[in-house]
Amino acid sequence: MNKKYELIYEGKAKKIFSHDDPDKVIIEFKDDATAFNALKKAKFKGKGKLNCLISARIFELLIKENIPTHFIEIKNENKMIAHKIKVIPLEIVLRNIAYGSLCKQTTINSGTTLAKPLIDIYLKNDELNDPLLTKDRIELMNIISSKDLNFITDLTLKINNILKIFFKNIQLQLVDFKLEFGYDIKNNILLGDEISPDNCRFWDLNQKNDTIVSLDKDRFRNDLGGLIEAYSEINRRINDFI
Repeated sequence: MNKKYELIYEGKAKKIFSHDDPDKVIIEFKDDATAFNALKKAKFKGKGKLNCLISARIFELLIKENIPTHFIEIKNENKMIAHKIKVIPLEIVLRNIAYGSLCKQTTINSGTTLAKPLIDIYLKNDELNDPLLTKDRIELMNIISSKDLNFITDLTLKINNILKIFFKNIQLQLVDFKLEFGYDIKNNILLGDEISPDNCRFWDLNQKNDTIVSLDKDRFRNDLGGLIEAYSEINRRINDFI
């Protein structure tokens, strides 16, 4: 950035900078990859650019479907301009297929297609290792009103319906994904963060047998290799379709 903007916040995968408009921010996507609450770390050249471009396209798709998001526009290849939001400290995870932690914590077999989408809500708190919450605990901690929580869960289900169809059109199975929300200056709830292979689990539907080929951060988590190639393939399919 030519002009020196104030660094407001730095997370594992992104930096948030001030903007000339106090109601906006500049989000810079980093090349860092982390897993297992940042116990595993690495850098992949070009990852930030790919996540920024993929997220921008998906946000544009959702905005066309009347989903309120923080996204405004791309600034350059690894930066976007977004509405400034006060982040709600909850991670909303929607699962279409049982995998990962759900199978470790229940008797559901990995790969089971769920009868209906499951929404799990976690406290966004690294020190506590992002624990799973109940609605009663959310109310007890006074994190968000029941009305706003219901709005967020309903919105998450709508987003899932849109994304499942979209990704199936580009031969990707949307296994699960994580969303974050926040309040803008007018107290509207907006979808924030990103939608990319960092916080979505994608399986390649082009496989001719039952072999699972992950095109997401599981390639890093599980030491499969080819992370940039997988993210590039996601970006290519999105651009070819849109």
